[in-house]
Amino acid sequence: MENKLLLLLVILIALSSCSKNDENIILPDSEFSEYEINVIDYFKDVALGFEFGNASRITRKWNSEVNISIGGEANDELINELEKIKTEINELATDGFKINIVNNSSQSNYYIFFGSGSDYAQLYPDQANLVDSNWGLFSVFFNNQNQLISGQMYVDINRANLAEQKHLLREELTQSLGLARDSQKYPESIFQSAWTTTTEYTSIDSDLIRLLYHPDMRIGLTEDQVDVVLKEILYNE
Repeated sequence: MENKLLLLLVILIALSSCSKNDENIILPDSEFSEYEINVIDYFKDVALGFEFGNASRITRKWNSEVNISIGGEANDELINELEKIKTEINELATDGFKINIVNNSSQSNYYIFFGSGSDYAQLYPDQANLVDSNWGLFSVFFNNQNQLISGQMYVDINRANLAEQKHLLREELTQSLGLARDSQKYPESIFQSAWTTTTEYTSIDSDLIRLLYHPDMRIGLTEDQVDVVLKEILYNE
């Protein structure tokens, strides 16, 4: 009987040491598909830091719901597109994050303005030197815990046609989630640095949103740390 108990204990220890949830295991790239490795690399390109400024290159995301208020001259097409984007993002997030559209600006922590760059610059004078060369812009703000807490964006409805407006709306709002850097990879991606008019997420775009707003993805991770966490998430799926 004692020998049987000892054997059972050895088996349990062996099974435990092979658990997918063992955080001490550093998983090699060979454990993942080529696509999964591309997702990890692209996440590190897009989700660490910002295009402008000197903020550290770490993960940041909203730790609260985003309540969007709308200003300017939004038409039904743009409102419907915003609803579509909101639904797609909410379905990808599994950590409790959610986007809402509110009518009362006092309940809002994110503002979308549809109008001209000059009108947007009157609301936000610090953006005046950027609107001439940008048909869309976003700004987000974070606290001392690197949690995103507020933001705003604009879409220029005078210079951009409807398809371009929809693209800009999706791009700026998506980057406001904490996926704030452009990349030259993947021409059809919403994060493509060159000018495009894509109005859909690619598979890799959806995976970046899903992984940033996964319960196991933490705020404040460096490139090396995020590599470990992404591999753990993907390996356990």
